Amino acid sequence: MVSPLQGIKIIDWTQVQSGPSCTQLLAWLGADVIKIERVGSGDPTRNELLDFEGMDSLYFLQLNSNKRSIELNVKTPEGKEILTKLIKGADIFVENLHPGAADSLGFSWEEVHKMNPRVIYGTIKGFNDDSPYASVKAFEPVAQCAGGAAATTGWWDGEYNIPTQSGAALGDSNTGMHLAIGLLAALLKREKTGEGCFVQQSMQDAVLNLCRIKLRDQLMLQNIGVLKHLPEYPSEKFGDTVPRAGNVEGGQVLGWCYKCKGWETDPNAYVYIVLQNEAKAFDEACQALGKPEWITDPKFNTPEARNLVKQEIYKGVEEYTINKDKHEIVDELGKKGVPCGPVLSMLEIEKDESLYKCGTLVEVDQPIRGKYVTIGCPPKFSDFTPEVKSAPLLGEHTNEILKEIGYTDADIDKFRTGHIVCK
Repeated sequence: MVSPLQGIKIIDWTQVQSGPSCTQLLAWLGADVIKIERVGSGDPTRNELLDFEGMDSLYFLQLNSNKRSIELNVKTPEGKEILTKLIKGADIFVENLHPGAADSLGFSWEEVHKMNPRVIYGTIKGFNDDSPYASVKAFEPVAQCAGGAAATTGWWDGEYNIPTQSGAALGDSNTGMHLAIGLLAALLKREKTGEGCFVQQSMQDAVLNLCRIKLRDQLMLQNIGVLKHLPEYPSEKFGDTVPRAGNVEGGQVLGWCYKCKGWETDPNAYVYIVLQNEAKAFDEACQALGKPEWITDPKFNTPEARNLVKQEIYKGVEEYTINKDKHEIVDELGKKGVPCGPVLSMLEIEKDESLYKCGTLVEVDQPIRGKYVTIGCPPKFSDFTPEVKSAPLLGEHTNEILKEIGYTDADIDKFRTGHIVCK
């Protein structure tokens, strides 16, 4: 079995989530990823949100499997020399330090390109260089707010009509996945040109890319003054920007999240159901939901008519769901061709054996902690199954990495004594 990135070496000077999520994916695909970590403390997430003292956090473990770790004080001349040697033997160099940090330490794109013209330089920043916020440090919620997600997420009225961030890491892991795509494209480009290039991915851009239908809505709103597919239509007035839309599907079909049996005590006893616009599909859904009268009633039997009575339709569908288990509903409606899905809690997902069978969830054994569950490689290949390994201990591979670039045991002892590679 040949891994897609076998033979590719990556120097990973990233931390927290956006950069590590990118390099972890590349490691799953077979790249040799060497993680550069701060001497003594390492990636900040090693010690964030600890569940057990004396162990690396689950936060760190979820983002750094399959990598090798070296502790390195890059602020020292010796540390700079080591990092330079690593870059000279690498295919990709990735950093997500705060704006200007890598440059100030002598590892800007220009300097790295001189060290190794074939190396691809990947960087994640909160905003593009031309942005008025270019020098601002960006965290997950900052990116979601600046990329249009928060303003368009949440309820459109009542006490909680406030910008709301998603539980999905749209700013961090999503940015990492976008950068991974760019780096893979750059590798293909290098096959043609023989030279590496600079790949920058801003968090704002990555979030905005996933909010493209909200930009569609903004343009529609400017053109016609209303958004007929949103729940506010037709009874409420629209302003000059896209409002929050609750659980609406987002297209020109009626999708909503409905209460199921047990909702009073289970906050996730809900199911999402979509009513399609095509006459045949709508008719089948009406029969399945126990609303055959909607098929011939002009109040309901066209998409245009349904847009005017959305709230009444939501109420009618919930009459079907309210006394049924969410899994029962999906089983019934799914067999009849109605798009639907249960709201699954993280506990339900963690216990789902089918996700382990296909490698979406993986149990990994890590030194000190023992076994833990992590996310596996999302893409599935016909001729390659990624082996998800444990995240490294801090500096676990320091000696072997230094020997690979020509340092002797005596050199390494000096580095350790001088705290170049350990505290």
